[in-house]
Amino acid sequence: MKFIFADSLDYVDPAFDFLADRSPAERQPYWDDAYPHEIMGYAPYDGVLVSRGIVGDHRVKGKYTASQARRFGLVGARKFLRLDKPQFAHLDIFGDCGAFTYAGEEKPPYTASEMAEFYDECRFTHGCSVDHIIFDFDARLTGLDGGTQDAKARFDITLENADAFWREAHAIGAAFTPLGVVQGWSPGSMAEAARRLVAMGYDYLALGGMVPLKSPDIKLCLEAIRDAVPWTTKLHILGFAKADDIDSFHSYDIASFDTTSPLIRAFKDAKQNYYLPGDGLGLRYFTSIRVPQAIENPKLQRAVRRGTFRAEELVRLETAALGSLRAFDQGGASVEDALHNVLVYSAALVEEKPYADCSDSPALRKLAERYRATLTERPWKQCGCAICNAASIDVIIFRGSNRNKRRGIHNLAVYKNHIERLDLKRAVKRPSSIPLDLCAAEQ
Repeated sequence: MKFIFADSLDYVDPAFDFLADRSPAERQPYWDDAYPHEIMGYAPYDGVLVSRGIVGDHRVKGKYTASQARRFGLVGARKFLRLDKPQFAHLDIFGDCGAFTYAGEEKPPYTASEMAEFYDECRFTHGCSVDHIIFDFDARLTGLDGGTQDAKARFDITLENADAFWREAHAIGAAFTPLGVVQGWSPGSMAEAARRLVAMGYDYLALGGMVPLKSPDIKLCLEAIRDAVPWTTKLHILGFAKADDIDSFHSYDIASFDTTSPLIRAFKDAKQNYYLPGDGLGLRYFTSIRVPQAIENPKLQRAVRRGTFRAEELVRLETAALGSLRAFDQGGASVEDALHNVLVYSAALVEEKPYADCSDSPALRKLAERYRATLTERPWKQCGCAICNAASIDVIIFRGSNRNKRRGIHNLAVYKNHIERLDLKRAVKRPSSIPLDLCAAEQ
């Protein structure tokens, strides 16, 4: 099972100064920055996915600058992502259309021929057909029952595009592997879409629209699809938001999935920001310690404008929190000393009050409990990766992109090892755990 990282220009500055909290003045983003596989010294994934909508153009505003988008088209995906060195040659480069970026449109902005040419010219190894995301979902429906008029229109658009995409890819002799995207409003409709895609000639399917679904609903879709297509058909899950639950999906023989979850949780999850391997085949999670920039944080600046705090006082509290954390890391402060200074500063952020006025608040007590666990365990000392070795306690401090993304890249590496352990488990148990019954398409 391949773990494909969905990239969105997720690089960091190797020369970032944690003490001064800044990059060199001459830094040029992208050119001077490092992708996860560069800063780690190896690829913490089996491949990278790039969405057409992330690259962007005159129709869809992407994340790339105009010059970056031009260079991507000129040099190709592998060179742009700096995966053109021999040690990265085995990595897959998947492409999709980025259906979320145009979900509100009546139809996709890209044609099947345009996408086939884009994948081929940019030298992707795998390319997904042009889909139109369906947000409706009802697990109780069977076959093609139900579905709104809009859902059915998107269902038809997705299949029509898939047929045209398959034909175009073969007409131009494309070097990439085409994936037919499955969209539907129920397990039955997704199974029917999968059946039709296989009939077109696809042997690799990508399940779309999975992001908002809970694990049980995704499994129902996989069960229905597996009953409708040959077991030789490969399955990919697009935007797999339930990445931490991947162990329970092994029986569906998923070939690959893409996700940004380990990286994004580093700075978007309230509690589980830092990963470590757990006992057995699980993962352990730790809460990162928030020490925002006093003069840049909007919430703190609002408190200054209201007169609750003086800017100078917030800067002093911020400096004390950072200083005590670094002293703790070097053995010069206790857990309780570091925790106290962090909580005094956190009060301004969490309660918007001086610590003396809210030290017993439920929110601060819960925060103290999570932070104490992080400081007591010292998880960054338990990891030998390049990021934790170089950044030490700064990797656990929630503060700015260069720290937060480093923590996310560390998470990618831990997660990649997690997938490898699960694959080893599956290899041992495969004969008894993978269903061998013929599906309806093979009977």
